[in-house]
Amino acid sequence: MPTVDGLHIHSSQTGIGQKTVLLVHGWTCEETIWSEQVPALAAHYRVVTLDLPGHGRSDSPQGGQFSLDLFARAVEAVRVEAQADRVVLVGHSMGTPVIMRYAQLYPQHTAALIFIDGLAGNLSPSGIGGGLGPRMAGPGGREFRESLIRSMFSAATTPELQSAILNMMLSAPEATAAGAMSATFDGSLRVDTIDLPVLGIYAERSVTARREYLEAHFPHLEYTAIAGSGHFLQLEKPEECNRLLLAFLAKQQC
Repeated sequence: MPTVDGLHIHSSQTGIGQKTVLLVHGWTCEETIWSEQVPALAAHYRVVTLDLPGHGRSDSPQGGQFSLDLFARAVEAVRVEAQADRVVLVGHSMGTPVIMRYAQLYPQHTAALIFIDGLAGNLSPSGIGGGLGPRMAGPGGREFRESLIRSMFSAATTPELQSAILNMMLSAPEATAAGAMSATFDGSLRVDTIDLPVLGIYAERSVTARREYLEAHFPHLEYTAIAGSGHFLQLEKPEECNRLLLAFLAKQQC
């Protein structure tokens, strides 16, 4: 099992092929968020998923010491375990700044990036989620987290999906909810230009989309908004999402 800073990191592999796709979940989620993507991708590629530190079946850092660097190094430990030289990284929501940081730390192992309604733009403490971390803990923390999660739903998020997503995300430890949110918006991610192929798949009315930012920092960006989708578009519109993923992956050299 891969480890980072002594923490055991849960990961899974399936599929075969010369290209490896590594899927990174978002805040308080886990690898199961990719349930609709793994079978479709594994028919053509080797697919690797993981639970980031503090999430799912992975160990949590002591004292809630989360950072984007810790998450990126966990991804690297999983890549090494998979014995994949270069990978295409897919990040949903918070997973997008995680894979951006990975590309900065390990450019030699990064073939391309895919953002699924990913956070991009101002990730400083004054950004859209800055200051939210402490509100995830203590009295009223769970209620606040539930309200935030529900705000991410759309008309495409069926009652069954809503229940599954809430159960998954509210099962994350309080320290993870607070620490991972604070780490995302601590201002440590500085992006100049990343000269890689990038696919951005976003919700029609995404609150995370910063298309101007993406176009300014990723000169090889392909950007698509899926009509009628919400933040969890990979579960809400899996067929369309998978079609876009497969078309992009087919063009990549790993």
